[in-house]
Amino acid sequence: MSGQGPDREQPRYGEYATPEEQRARIGHPVHDAPAPTAAPPAPTWGAAGVPQPVRTQHPVDRIVTIALLVYGAVNVALSLVSFLDLPAVADMTYRMMGIAGTFTDTPAARVWGVIAAVVLLLGYAATAWLSVRTLRRGRRAWWIPVVGAILTYVVVSACVSVPLMADPAFLGYLR
Repeated sequence: MSGQGPDREQPRYGEYATPEEQRARIGHPVHDAPAPTAAPPAPTWGAAGVPQPVRTQHPVDRIVTIALLVYGAVNVALSLVSFLDLPAVADMTYRMMGIAGTFTDTPAARVWGVIAAVVLLLGYAATAWLSVRTLRRGRRAWWIPVVGAILTYVVVSACVSVPLMADPAFLGYLR
C-alpha cells in the first residue's frame, strides 16, 4: 500500500480527490467549472423573528444625505450665534424692516433665544442620528434631513416669535 497505513481503508472513488481531479478523471475540462460565487449576505432578522430583505446601498442617496447633513451643520452653527444674542438680532431686524422703535423685551429674548438654540441643536442631533442609522441599514435617507429641518425650524420659529409678539414696537408695526 503506497502511503497508506495498515489501519487505513482504501479510498473510494473521489473521496480524497479535489474537484479538479474528479473532473479530469471523468473527462470534463477544468475550465468548464462554474466560477465560485460570493455567498449571499446573511439575512437580517426583524423583531418578530421574520427575516428582513437585504437592502442595497444607494450611492447617490448617501451623497445627497451627507451633503444635506453638512449643510445643516453649517446652518446650525451660524444660527446658534444669532439665537444666543436674540435681542441684538431683533434690533437689527427692526432697522432692516423699517420698524420704528427698538426691541425692548430683552430678558425674555435672552431666555427664548437659548431655548431656540437648544431646540435647534437637539433637532439637528436627532436628524443626523436618524439619517446615519437609516443609511447604515441600506435604506434611502435623503428625506430625513429635509423633514428634520422643516420640523426643527417650525419649533425654533415658534420659540423666537414668543418675545417678538410681546414687544410693543413689533406689535405697533403689525397694526
